[in-house]
Amino acid sequence: MTFSVSHPEVRETVRRALEEDIGTGDITSRYTVPADRMASGAFIAREQMVVAGSELLPLIYEIRGGADQIAIEKPSGSPARDGEVIARVHGHARALLECERVALNFLQRLSGVATLAKRYADAVAGTKCKVLDTRKTTPGLRRLEKMAAAAGGVTNHRMGLFDAILIKNNHITAAGGVTAALVDAHAAGVPVEIEVSTRAELEEALAGGATRLLLDNLAPAEAAEWIRYIGGRASVELSGGITVETVRAYAEAGADFVSAGAITHSAVAVDMNFRLQWQ
Repeated sequence: MTFSVSHPEVRETVRRALEEDIGTGDITSRYTVPADRMASGAFIAREQMVVAGSELLPLIYEIRGGADQIAIEKPSGSPARDGEVIARVHGHARALLECERVALNFLQRLSGVATLAKRYADAVAGTKCKVLDTRKTTPGLRRLEKMAAAAGGVTNHRMGLFDAILIKNNHITAAGGVTAALVDAHAAGVPVEIEVSTRAELEEALAGGATRLLLDNLAPAEAAEWIRYIGGRASVELSGGITVETVRAYAEAGADFVSAGAITHSAVAVDMNFRLQWQ
């Protein structure tokens, strides 16, 4: 997924963020900054990071107004070192100040996701394994966080419950078994994956036409044993508490995919600031 601001969800997310912060207006700037004052500002990295979300800046200033020049120097997916400029803006000082926190909130959060994603992707370099993100995202920010994860180099898993079938243990219980869960799934016309917990479930899933299996909460050695037994009869995804430190071992166990919720639910916002100069 490339970083695009054209989707209506993205525009609405930015609009709500601006409304939440600015409300009826920035009274600090209104009472301290002359209305006709022009200024320039720069978003600056304060640590090494992978940038994500800089494409939101034109949208932020378009919705709020007041900026006449925006230059993105680090598009999403770009590395940035401490002290490097990510983007520059010019316009009415009041408008730049009004948008400062919303812009930084998006950039810091999304760049944090991209930076952690890059660490995961780098950890499995040279293996056949792809790292996947998950649905463990901040409510309301899924599309943006998945864009950020992709900017960091991992592969997006399903966007939601609507675009792929992932049959987990609770679905199997509710359906009445592996075969019952699979019987109509392939008719849906979307990718189908099923979680298996025992060898019996595995054989039943394969007999039912499963081509992608999910194995959860195994140690790397256990995962390798399962993957050898599967022997290429289906592709395999591993999940369950997989960290940057352990992901390489899971990849080397032979997994086709490794999913890590931590990429979005545990990413730490990066350090970045905004510096204003008035004219």
